[in-house]
Amino acid sequence: MANVLPVVLRTRLIVPTPVRFRRARAPQAALRTPSPPSAAVDWVKATDAEFFQSDSRPIMLFDGVCNLCNGGVRFVRDNDPNRRIRYQALQGESGRKLLQRCGRSPDDISSVVLVEKDSSYIKSEAVLRIMEYLDMPFPPLAFFLKIVPLFVRDFAYDNVANNRYSLFGRSESRSCEI
Repeated sequence: MANVLPVVLRTRLIVPTPVRFRRARAPQAALRTPSPPSAAVDWVKATDAEFFQSDSRPIMLFDGVCNLCNGGVRFVRDNDPNRRIRYQALQGESGRKLLQRCGRSPDDISSVVLVEKDSSYIKSEAVLRIMEYLDMPFPPLAFFLKIVPLFVRDFAYDNVANNRYSLFGRSESRSCEI
């Protein structure tokens, strides 16, 4: 038998060079245009007296027509016997004001939001912060889940949130029980 050696063809390997893009910048004049005085509202000051002057408990904002969100509120209520969290639907007037306080659009119902007197949290950060207010075993569980990088947690959160109506449905009554 004849020894057969493999034949190696030499090919030229083409490696693409990285392309660098520069971020487009707005003209300096556009950056300096002041907004009209009527639009400049300090929503923290405007809502502080209404929501946090007499009661300093945080407020959980949720989609009032989403079955998953309503189930989440029931779960939090059942595991928060000391009533450390208040609840508000995003669709209500108070929910819209609190969204603006957080710097979000008043029509944005894409995420659960936790509003505290001095800060606010959205998406997975809000869920983990809410878990810290609940009874055991949730605070230590929240601590360990914070090890997972934020972009991974928010990616998982967004996938569930974007499909929540198709997976869990909408409430027929168009309002929550809270």
